[in-house]
Order: sequence, then C-alpha cells, then structure tokens
Amino acid sequence: MAKIAVLDYGSSNLRSVSKALETVAGNKDEIIIADNPKIIMSADKIVFPGQGAIGQCMQNLRDKKLDEVIISCIKNKPFLGICLGLQSLMQHSDEDGGIKGLGLLEGNVIRFSENKKDENNNTYKIPSMGWNRVYQQKEHPLWQGIDDGCRFYFVHSYYVQMKNDIDIASSTEYTCRYTSAASRDNIFATQFHPEKSQQDGLTLLKNFLNWNGND
Repeated sequence: MAKIAVLDYGSSNLRSVSKALETVAGNKDEIIIADNPKIIMSADKIVFPGQGAIGQCMQNLRDKKLDEVIISCIKNKPFLGICLGLQSLMQHSDEDGGIKGLGLLEGNVIRFSENKKDENNNTYKIPSMGWNRVYQQKEHPLWQGIDDGCRFYFVHSYYVQMKNDIDIASSTEYTCRYTSAASRDNIFATQFHPEKSQQDGLTLLKNFLNWNGND
C-alpha cells in the first residue's frame, strides 16, 4: 500500500482533493493530509493542491518549511500539483506585486489581459471560471483514458507561460493559448482542478496513483 501525502499549507480545497483521491484509491493506497515535514518525506507520492493568492501560499509554505520539503521530495517522488500547485513551481508570478516561486520549472505566471474579446465580440470574464477544453501537447501516463480536447474545470485569473515547450503537457485557450498542464520527469501539474472535473478528473487522479514517476 502506497502512502499519498496531500500537502496542508492552509489551502481551502484540501478536503475535496483528498476525498477525490480516496474515491479512486479504494483500499489500494493510503491518503493522508499532512503539514509535518517528516510525515510528508515518508510518503511515496506527493499532491500539492491550492487555490487563492500565491503570495499567501508562498508565505505559508515558508512558515511551515514546506518549500524545503517540496524541493527535496520533487527529486525522487511522483508529484502532482493542482492550480497554485502548478503556479508555485514557476520562477516568478506577477500576482501580489511580484512573487518569487520555487523555480522548479522554467516559466512565469501572468495575469489574463483585461477587456479582450472573443470571436463573438464578448469580453472575456476574469477570473476564468468554468469548463474549458484541454489539448494534450505530448503523451503522458496521466492522460491515459482521457480524450484529447476534453473539458476540465478551471478557476483562475493568472496563467502559466512556460519557457520550454517540452515541459508543456497541455494547453488551453482563454484570451490566449496558455499552459494548462506542465510535466517534467516525475512532476505533473495542472492549472485545472481534476477533483472538480467529474470522471475525466478522477481518471487523471487514478492515473497518478498508478504512476511510477516516469513519462
């Protein structure tokens, strides 16, 4: 039985993520919510969920010394980031006046442009909230059983712009084409919320539980 640690740094969506993981895990894996570095370090896989503002997220990570835990665990454990769990891996975010990220992936976090219009001349609403299509940019074990272009659930005002195309696992269009999932080695991180994305989201979470960390 593998132990899956869901990082607790004060995010409000911990329970929904852990419940979704428990649903797909059954009796096969143990899902724990933890903020103790030793407990997290002892886990076999790490899930880093998050929602809200990145400034408070990064401050909470530092206060709990979870930034050091993430950097250490990400070297050799399968790692799934969700929403802020993706954005915080970047080098820099424009949110909250400019915030330095963990720098584990090369890229920046940028706010959606205001007052942009779609093909029907309707102004895009910010934050982007609701279902949108996810276009897979490369093959990956976490896409198994998930159709290219299927819809996932999003809630965000900022998006990730990757430096290297090879790290882009999927893209989505909203005011522009942006990275909706990134992957490198044992890291997979999404802007969308799989725990809120019905069957395709549960499939992605189940794929993560079955993943050994290799592409």
